[in-house]
Amino acid sequence: MTDDTGDEWRDWRAAAEDALYGPGGFYRRPEGPAGHFRTSVHASPLFAVAVARLLCRVDEALGRPTALDFVDMAAGRGELVGGVLAALPGDVASRTRAYAVEVADRPPGLDHRVEWLTEPPRGITGLLFANEWLDNVPVQVAEADASGVPRLVLVRRDGAERLGEPVSGAQAQWLARWWPLPAEQGFRAEIGAPRDAAWAAAVSRVDRGLAVAVDYGHTAGARPPFGTLTGFRDGRETAPVPDGSCDITAHVALDACAASAPPGARLLTQRDALSSLGITGARPPLALASTRPAEYVRALASAGEAAELTATGGLGDFGWLLQPVGVPDPLSP
Repeated sequence: MTDDTGDEWRDWRAAAEDALYGPGGFYRRPEGPAGHFRTSVHASPLFAVAVARLLCRVDEALGRPTALDFVDMAAGRGELVGGVLAALPGDVASRTRAYAVEVADRPPGLDHRVEWLTEPPRGITGLLFANEWLDNVPVQVAEADASGVPRLVLVRRDGAERLGEPVSGAQAQWLARWWPLPAEQGFRAEIGAPRDAAWAAAVSRVDRGLAVAVDYGHTAGARPPFGTLTGFRDGRETAPVPDGSCDITAHVALDACAASAPPGARLLTQRDALSSLGITGARPPLALASTRPAEYVRALASAGEAAELTATGGLGDFGWLLQPVGVPDPLSP
């Protein structure tokens, strides 16, 4: 479908798929995601330490298997998987098979122990960890028209939008269940069915262990009335323009994703998850400053990084979706 300028109108899912993952797409650029936005992985090495501790708990829950898998979904340039391997105790590291899943090419200099894949392996025994993956699984955008009818939003390469056909079929069913729009013009939603399917498929690769998705998200009763679709470029939020020049992201309906996988899923905040793993942001005792000043300075810096990872209104508000498979929840109280 084209307009009188010759530009093509497409639904947001198709446009974002090409802009992010097509030839020349954003996630194939040499600088990688870290060149445009900062995730928990980039904020502090403590995040990789926490994930390594979680992998050790999964290892214990599995009975310390001969081979322990760690799968880093949407691995970027391998920052998390490299940090996790470096943080593991030797006896666990020696049994760990590490995988990075990413559409971009393997970066030079990555730890030789990491296998670089375009999709997760089957038969995982261990931990599959997806940090800020689901928010980049492209979705359709719906908007209520002047009559209150939800319609698909179409977009051009320059970011201009217009309304298309009414939402129907499975997409309409997903909206009705998970994100019903008020019958008032302008209300918007992101139809998260592709994310539900992506998460269910990822969980299905785990034979025994734990799958974790970490993302900004929302749940029923607290959906954003006008959606969350946005872009990021050079460290700043920007308009979501599907031309490959910026990230295109939207928060995740984590409760819908949880319902797509087997029973036993649990949602908690990053703040609570990291606290369970010993990352709290608590300041070191002041007495340490006079007795061991160098240690105090290091501990103070670490506390500052932990505080950023757990901050209210920031990274601490991320949702962690935990899906145990054949083992008890390693983060259960």
